[in-house]
Amino acid sequence: MEENSKGIVKEVAHLPTEKFTETEMLLHWNKYAQRLGDKGFKIMESLLLINDPKLNGTAIILELPNEGSKLDFEKELNGLLGHLKGHLHNHDITIEIIVNESIENKRSFNDQDRYNRLHEINPNIDLLRSIFGLDLDA
Repeated sequence: MEENSKGIVKEVAHLPTEKFTETEMLLHWNKYAQRLGDKGFKIMESLLLINDPKLNGTAIILELPNEGSKLDFEKELNGLLGHLKGHLHNHDITIEIIVNESIENKRSFNDQDRYNRLHEINPNIDLLRSIFGLDLDA
């Protein structure tokens, strides 16, 4: 029995720890959110997209508006971590959640604000505006 226990050697798994940028992280973060939205998990999708997370080394920092949303987010945390670790090839990734109840939602109030928000999302909107001769003042 002693010989059998000596013969078993556990292999140490070397998990990848490749470097990644904040842009790459945001890309996979948004893809995961979209996948949840497509599956019908709209609340979780909105929690992921409520604020852009910040990258600090391998720690991802996300601010949420209240404790309730933090609890909802933590239910999906393992799935999100698995997705990010797999796609970014880095198993040192952690997610820190900060509750900031003073977060104000960015709302578009007039046509110019809405246009500016759409322009942030897709700068090609200028091309559509010029092709169709659209004017915000009209």
